[in-house]
Amino acid sequence: MKHKFAAQLYTLRDELTKDFSATLRRLKKMGWEAVQIDGLFGLSANEISAVLKETGLRAAGMHVGLDRMNNELEAVLEEGRAFGTKDFFCHYLEDDMQHVDGYIQAKKELLATAAKVNPFGYRVGYHNHDFEFHTMVEGQIALDYLMAPVGNQFLYPEVDTYWVKYAGRDPLEYIQKFSGRIPILHLKDMTADGRQFYAEVGTGLIDFEPILLWGEKNGVEWYAVEQDECAGSPFDSLDMSLTNLVKMTEKLGL
Repeated sequence: MKHKFAAQLYTLRDELTKDFSATLRRLKKMGWEAVQIDGLFGLSANEISAVLKETGLRAAGMHVGLDRMNNELEAVLEEGRAFGTKDFFCHYLEDDMQHVDGYIQAKKELLATAAKVNPFGYRVGYHNHDFEFHTMVEGQIALDYLMAPVGNQFLYPEVDTYWVKYAGRDPLEYIQKFSGRIPILHLKDMTADGRQFYAEVGTGLIDFEPILLWGEKNGVEWYAVEQDECAGSPFDSLDMSLTNLVKMTEKLGL
């Protein structure tokens, strides 16, 4: 199962700015077998693709802003082809869209993008934070509204365990409503010291073993590990998360 763990590159944004290729090489040496793309950092898609091929790292989807989906869709598809992935997720809604009309507009635009690319095998989804749990849209929390199918069209939820917990929900209970619809699940822990801060997977409040068991039974293809901020080196944080996850999978027999 270790091959399903991917490092979300946002965790290493400062290191990538300094040396993108060296950062990916270091991840590979640490034992990661995949990364989730989060921006190009001034490089071309082909340059990044070359580093992926050199290291043998696979791409576990891409994070793409809604504006790029609306205005640069062909470029996004070209990047997906270069990276060997057909998954791209809207990773954030700007503050001026975090309201009822904004969510309605975002869903309309995301479904329009999905309608264009689904016939070619691409999957379009949405990565949550906590704010989508605090606004009601048509009788549902905003995240449920975004994920509700319209006819035979729907978006793929990229559920983030930390943000679900931060919003006061149980991550395992929440993902259970999306069996077969979560190709990529974000694993992120929360400190147990009352600060509710980001933590290395397996060191905080969230019990990941039942989440991994559920994921393996319900179609999760990638587990992307992200830590927005790290107390020390983000490499050390990612190394600890991967070590703990591997121990969990060995204990569970996955």
